[in-house]
Amino acid sequence: MTNKILIVEDEEDIVTLLQYNLEHEGFDVCTETDGGKAIEAVAANQPDLMLLDWMLPEKSGVEICRDLRENADFRNIPIIMLTARAEEADKVEGLSVGADDYMTKPFSVPELIARIRALLRRVRPTPAKGVLEFEDVKMDLETCRVTRGTRFVHLGPTEFRLLQFLMERPRHVFPREELLKSVWGNDIHVELRTVDVHIRRLRKAMNEGGEKDLIRTVRAVGYSIDTREPDEADTDGDTSVSEE
Repeated sequence: MTNKILIVEDEEDIVTLLQYNLEHEGFDVCTETDGGKAIEAVAANQPDLMLLDWMLPEKSGVEICRDLRENADFRNIPIIMLTARAEEADKVEGLSVGADDYMTKPFSVPELIARIRALLRRVRPTPAKGVLEFEDVKMDLETCRVTRGTRFVHLGPTEFRLLQFLMERPRHVFPREELLKSVWGNDIHVELRTVDVHIRRLRKAMNEGGEKDLIRTVRAVGYSIDTREPDEADTDGDTSVSEE
């Protein structure tokens, strides 16, 4: 089945470059240049993945990404943000509002295509069956539905896979490197900082109802899902759900 890619980008040369190369690789491509019409383009085209520029007319890529993640119909669409903003704080902001990956301009087209394929594989794995449970968290792998008590937990595709990995081995502390390898895959380069950003997003979604925090941060080691209260010496400051 051909995957449809929506490009939201206002630089004509980049749109032409991306469209030509993606179509050559067998993707179905649609485009939009106006940030104010991006949500309409998503609704009209129902893309499998979105390439989203940061700086757009009328509405920024950050605003668009945030709106998509708050929309029940579109929150699971994978998003790769394209931008000339290369500072770490900018990357953290892009990931924090819901982007699944981030590439700075100028970028390598072969690397971008590799990231697209890797992201599509991550969000469309072989369907798993069964239910994972830990404390009041229930994860239905067949319907991709997560509940905490009676509350439905809204998760993006990366946060869902991250929670699944943690819940498959509760109370086990996973180093960031292992989480990157298992959740993001070997064929894509993602900075370790990306794990921290997605953990914050996962923690925020899990605790929206005021529940006890089950995501444990262990200083200089990694993360686990656990009922134990973290020791002060264990935490590295990532227990906050606030976004940078």
